[in-house]
Amino acid sequence: MSQKPEELSVSYTEEGLEVVQELDKAVLSKGAWTTILFRYREWDRAKGDYGTDKYSIRRYQKRNGEYRQQSKFNISSNEQARAIIEALQRWIDEPSA
Repeated sequence: MSQKPEELSVSYTEEGLEVVQELDKAVLSKGAWTTILFRYREWDRAKGDYGTDKYSIRRYQKRNGEYRQQSKFNISSNEQARAIIEALQRWIDEPSA
C-alpha cells in the first residue's frame, strides 16, 4: 500500500502485460481523505492495442499511515468528460443566489 498520494496508481499488470496503463494523474486534495483524477487506458485483447483514454476520480482514506481506496467514479468517454466540464464551468461562472 502507498504512504503518499503521489505513489497511488491505477496501473495494473496481469501475466506480464500492463492491462491498465496510467497516463497521468492530478491530486485534487490531500489529507486524511485524498482525491485523485486519473487518466488511463485499458488493453484491448481483441485488438491487441490500448483503447481510448478514460478517466477516473478516486477517493482514498489514510488509515494507519496507508491509503486505501474508498470510492471511485469512472468517466468512460471524452464526451462524458466534456459534459462534466461544461456543467462545472457553467456552475462556476453563474452568480450564486
